[in-house]
Amino acid sequence: MKIDGGCHCGAITYEAEIDPDQVLICHCTDCQTLSGSAFRTVVLTAPENFKLLTGTPKTYVKTAQSGTKRAQTFCPDCGTPITSGPAGNTPGLLGIRLGTTRQRADLTPKRQTWVGSALGWTQELEEVPELGE
Repeated sequence: MKIDGGCHCGAITYEAEIDPDQVLICHCTDCQTLSGSAFRTVVLTAPENFKLLTGTPKTYVKTAQSGTKRAQTFCPDCGTPITSGPAGNTPGLLGIRLGTTRQRADLTPKRQTWVGSALGWTQELEEVPELGE
């Protein structure tokens, strides 16, 4: 499936080819902190399937407790997280931040990871009253 998207201010835009079955929610504490939220939703793809169309994202390399280094890219102007992926020449998948894709409503998560770090209330959101739009 072809997707496209970009940051909040429009400085960064991209397109990518993805498998809609590769959408996941990550509950790790690094994703909680880096997203400023309770979890992060990403769609995984091979780095060669991602094409930056405009702008130059800033990169922050995070080192996990395991020692694994992951490059986090974001817009230097508005701060919108765009991707995470292998740092340097390390092989691995690229995680495109779901909220930056125009097709986000069509991309339903198929699995969750690091559920041991999940905040308990995230599993009970249907019980939280709605305030409207």
